[in-house]
Amino acid sequence: MPLNPDSPLARLMNAPVRPGKVVWIGLRGTRRRPLDVVEFALALTDGGLEGDHNSRKGGNRQVTLIQAESLRAIASHLGLDDVSPLDLRRNIVTVGLNLHALKDRRFRIGGAVLEASGECHPCSRMEEAFGVGGYNAVRGFGGITARVVEGGRIDLSSVIEPLR
Repeated sequence: MPLNPDSPLARLMNAPVRPGKVVWIGLRGTRRRPLDVVEFALALTDGGLEGDHNSRKGGNRQVTLIQAESLRAIASHLGLDDVSPLDLRRNIVTVGLNLHALKDRRFRIGGAVLEASGECHPCSRMEEAFGVGGYNAVRGFGGITARVVEGGRIDLSSVIEPLR
């Protein structure tokens, strides 16, 4: 059931969000292949990131994003000092913005406009990457999925800000 847009909770959820920025970008040419760390990515309208295996028309999981803050939380849950974005296999790592505040919103990221399309839940590969308990360490911290509404270039340090 959708929230009444005039409710106090809806007003809080639609309140302004502080911008964040991109701190890491990775692309994976084929499934199960390690990601290539890049300095920029080209977002293709309704097609994901050029060169990434999730780049396909019509999908809701065209781009995956995770917060650097979540990487630190996951590491803590695993008893590690840090975890690499390469292990999480997300496309974009952000800092300074709670990605869950983008739920049901469009947002500008560099020269592109994306729309949050859901949460990015962990998969069984987290056990492969981190060992026993890896899946549960990532639960609730896996980031979000998005689809590309308007194509454009996304660079390291690109600003991320909601449009509505």
